[in-house]
Amino acid sequence: MRNVVLFGHSDSGHAYKVALALSLAGVAHQRRTVDIWADPASRPAEFLTASPFAEVPLLLADGEAMTQSASILTEIAQRSGMLGGDDADRMRRAREILFWEANRIGMCLPQLIEDRRVSGKGFPEGAVDWLRMRYAVDCARFDRLLGDSPFLLGDAPTIADCCVMGYAQWHEKAGVCASDAMARWLDRMRALPGYRTAAEFFPTA
Repeated sequence: MRNVVLFGHSDSGHAYKVALALSLAGVAHQRRTVDIWADPASRPAEFLTASPFAEVPLLLADGEAMTQSASILTEIAQRSGMLGGDDADRMRRAREILFWEANRIGMCLPQLIEDRRVSGKGFPEGAVDWLRMRYAVDCARFDRLLGDSPFLLGDAPTIADCCVMGYAQWHEKAGVCASDAMARWLDRMRALPGYRTAAEFFPTA
């Protein structure tokens, strides 16, 4: 991958997934912060032209614009040959986790974080309890996916780990706890040489 530019924000777990994958894969790139809390019309023209919904993450690479974090993660792995991209079976298993995460942890935790940000305004009665219930199931299933391995698909991290890390890292911000297995996995992810916090990847003024 050449001429790689990633647009994101420190509050976006989806942008974080991509930034972490690029860092762990050793892909040279630039990162540009987009204020996701500002009026979309105020965002950079280059970004608005390439991102159909004015959302992060947006990755520009090899003259192409790529959106949607799961799709971008797959492209990074396949084009770099890293993070599982060197093995067809691992890529298939990684894609399964990407789709699982989008409907589970990647849905529950961002909503729980938003509930706390807006002090519950706009959330119907019972919604937060339902999200917490789903997250409890997610934790149990994460533990099953991880098993006795250091990472989700074995001894080395893949895009599956980058994907789940996007929001699992912020469980405390969501007001929930990580399982013991998830907590140990988070520690291993944070110990990786390419690990950075979201604020380090996307600093804001």
